[in-house]
Amino acid sequence: MPFETANKRPVHLDLFRIRLPVPGVLSILHRITGVLLFLAIPALIYLLDLSLISASGFHSVAEGLHTLTGKVLLFALVWAFAHHLLAGIRYLLIDIDLGLDRPTARLSAWIVILTAPPLALLLTWGLL
Repeated sequence: MPFETANKRPVHLDLFRIRLPVPGVLSILHRITGVLLFLAIPALIYLLDLSLISASGFHSVAEGLHTLTGKVLLFALVWAFAHHLLAGIRYLLIDIDLGLDRPTARLSAWIVILTAPPLALLLTWGLL
């Protein structure tokens, strides 16, 4: 029977046992950061509008960014931007056939993953 072999497939996948290669993890993080940046747009527009309405609005936004929660959210947003930008550059290079072999793809994925957090720290420190 040709359908018997198809019925022996697993009913569900254990996602905690699946080990993605580093470029796969990078791809998922690239998508997550893109969604995060898209969802942050209304909040950022609101904060920009509030800061431009008056001096007191500007000071309230500045005070909010200097709290621990504000700093953590700002770092998360800057990290998402840095990661998304670096991964996007990597994907553009892949589109022009640079870095397609497995070792280079792994190395470039590690470079993006390890470069984005320090870059985000430097940029966040520069913004505050």
